Amino acid sequence: MNIAYWIVAGLLALFYLYAGAMKVIRSRDRLRPMMAWVDRIPLLAVRALGTVEILGAAGLILPPLTGIAPWVALPAAFGFLLLQIGAIAVHLTGEDRRITLNVGLVGTAAVVTWLATIWL
Repeated sequence: MNIAYWIVAGLLALFYLYAGAMKVIRSRDRLRPMMAWVDRIPLLAVRALGTVEILGAAGLILPPLTGIAPWVALPAAFGFLLLQIGAIAVHLTGEDRRITLNVGLVGTAAVVTWLATIWL
């Protein structure tokens, strides 16, 4: 299970590190082609969401890797699960109803949440 955690959590962390960095760095105009919902919320909220995603990615990897508070991986993984449930709601209430990626991320976050119980 340890190897499975590192593979799945590593991929999830890479995804969120990239997505979070894009939300923090890019302008609304550069985000719009990838994320149609950015016009519906304030830019400060988009930046905050990106920061949360970067911190969550760090929470999946750094605590188990360093052995310092490895239990943090579980709430980080569960946070991504909740984040994607909220993202699905945002997509379904707007014009953009493409949720395939979000459903896949819910499944991946659920698996990482389950695998993260090894650090308890």
